[in-house]
Amino acid sequence: MKLENLQDLYVDELKDLYSAETQIVKALPKMAEAAASPELRQSFDHHLQQTKGHVSRLEQILRTLGEDPDGNTCEGMKGIIEEGQEVLKQWAEPPVKDAALIGAAQRVEHYEIAGYGTARTHAQQLGDQNAARLLQQTLEEEGQTDKKLSTLAESMVNVQAVTA
Repeated sequence: MKLENLQDLYVDELKDLYSAETQIVKALPKMAEAAASPELRQSFDHHLQQTKGHVSRLEQILRTLGEDPDGNTCEGMKGIIEEGQEVLKQWAEPPVKDAALIGAAQRVEHYEIAGYGTARTHAQQLGDQNAARLLQQTLEEEGQTDKKLSTLAESMVNVQAVTA
């Protein structure tokens, strides 16, 4: 895709986010299954449901723009997920593996936060307030997930991993 203006860049970013989210939908069940902590498993399951909503929002925005969401592969997310899949293959004490899963999940969240912040700003600058609102909603959910993972790590998982 040729990026001739901000609109082109915006659409490209949305398609990239769509690809990232669909990759995450496939990865989260594996992460939930690998988690030893019931709280972490529940957090991954909850975020899977949120992520499906993120996919729907992106489809809605792209449909409004007359664009097909498919066609892009988010190589950045592909690499982050592949790195996270390595955690699943490694043997580790359950609390240590949970700590590693949280780290992998937070890398995903931080990547998404950057992408959604950028896309929201582009939507605002292009006057697409409805899309900006939807993207802000997703951005807030991604931030809440990141904070929840930090709290889970600091209050429980990492504490248990120290004594594993």
